[in-house]
Amino acid sequence: MAKRGGFPGGMPGNMSNLMKQAQRMQRQMEETTKELESKEYTASAGGGAVSVTVSGKKEVTAVKISPEAVDPDDVEMLEDLIMAATNEAFRQMEEDSAGAMAKFTGGLGAGLGGMGGGFPF
Repeated sequence: MAKRGGFPGGMPGNMSNLMKQAQRMQRQMEETTKELESKEYTASAGGGAVSVTVSGKKEVTAVKISPEAVDPDDVEMLEDLIMAATNEAFRQMEEDSAGAMAKFTGGLGAGLGGMGGGFPF
């Protein structure tokens, strides 16, 4: 009579170890995410005329504008400086986040939202 259930060759022990590793990795990812969310990233534009700080939670936490950057006749320049500084601060945050998470994903899916990039199927 055939044995019911289980896997030949001791698979349940290996599966248990795999589950423990997955749980440990999940805890480490959660800790890394919390750490990243607590960080702040600051970037400036226009030679420091505009400075923007963002959090790891993707929130703008500070905007500093030098009085010299405020020209009522050229509001578009000020808008561009704010946009450039904000985008650079977010780019720094994303780069830091991607680098921290790469240790868990081994670089898989870089640029593809983590959806298994590099596989031929």
